[in-house]
Amino acid sequence: MSQIKASQVKELRDKTDAPMMECKKALSEAGGDLKKAEEVLRVKLGSKAGKTASRITAEGAVSIFVEGQKACILEVNCETDFVAKNDEFIEFVRNLAEKITKLPQDSLTVGDLKQIQYTDDETVEQFRANLIGKIGENISIRRFQIKRAEGSFQSYLHGSKIGVLVDLVGGHQELGKDIAMHIAAMKPKAVNASEIDSELIESEKRIAAEKAASSGKPPEIVEKMVAGAVNKYLKEVSLTGQVFVKADDGKITVGELLSNVGAKVASFELFTVGEGLEKKSENFAEEVAATKAASKN
Repeated sequence: MSQIKASQVKELRDKTDAPMMECKKALSEAGGDLKKAEEVLRVKLGSKAGKTASRITAEGAVSIFVEGQKACILEVNCETDFVAKNDEFIEFVRNLAEKITKLPQDSLTVGDLKQIQYTDDETVEQFRANLIGKIGENISIRRFQIKRAEGSFQSYLHGSKIGVLVDLVGGHQELGKDIAMHIAAMKPKAVNASEIDSELIESEKRIAAEKAASSGKPPEIVEKMVAGAVNKYLKEVSLTGQVFVKADDGKITVGELLSNVGAKVASFELFTVGEGLEKKSENFAEEVAATKAASKN
């Protein structure tokens, strides 16, 4: 039997997204023939894992795990909302968030995470690949943040699609929950205006300048109009500048609410499933046509 090369294993894995060891075994069984090895894997994995790696994963779930002063917020993606509600998928996301939080290190990449032991027999990557074979959809670990609290953590999950983790210094648990819910609803870009990305501010200035210039006002008035528009923008996108969503009179800002009780938000993380990712367009007619074409091959 010919020796199986690492490049062959990688090529088969790229095509099927099956675990490395399974790819190597399949190639050995197929005598190094890539097509036969793919067939072997399809039989073993119920014809579910093939070519999933190229599929768009814009659905999924967010999970948060807090243990004392350490916490993790995690997003794992899949292809459809149906799988996002699958019990095994949800369990994987929740267990992974807990496992990340309990790791001794605070800094690691998604690549590092994949090599960590998930069960006694499988790494995170091996378990993910096997779950793909079982469920039949691509699953990708998109991002996570490991946080250490300056104060105490409060979190909020809106279903499994939006997750917020807040590091609240001072105040009380109910306030932290309210702030987390506010962030989920209003989606601020930073705690304070001074932390807003300078590129976003410059973009807002250009837009405001173009609008003001078309008004025909004198230059000094245009300058004031631009400054006013930018200040309004900064209030709208900074947490402390936003009007608190649960305020009875609709006037108190989050910053004022925190100041009244001597509290502050040290930081927050907001994850929204699929944010910034291309969504797969669903076309039933095309799906039926593709299914018919595949059945003829």
